[in-house]
Amino acid sequence: MWVSVDLCVVPIGVGVSLSPYVATCEKVIRATGLTHQLGPNGTAIEGPWDAVMECVRACHDALHAMGAPRIYTTLKLNTRIDREQSFLDKVASVEQQLQG
Repeated sequence: MWVSVDLCVVPIGVGVSLSPYVATCEKVIRATGLTHQLGPNGTAIEGPWDAVMECVRACHDALHAMGAPRIYTTLKLNTRIDREQSFLDKVASVEQQLQG
């Protein structure tokens, strides 16, 4: 099954600056080859269900390896079986509506 997710991974107990952890997670995501887009409050990722879930797990593993004792994650999931639609297609659809 194809899935599109919004992933927000927040390490707890590591101080105020989270950018080193976000950068590490971004490197993990890039290494998967999955389509993704970094945003200000999370990352959109899409691909086969198992590959995306493995990516989420790999992000957790990498941040724990950096010393994060706890991680709080929010994950919004979107699946669709009636047609294929990427997250970029969804954004383009809304932008088209704004033109009208």
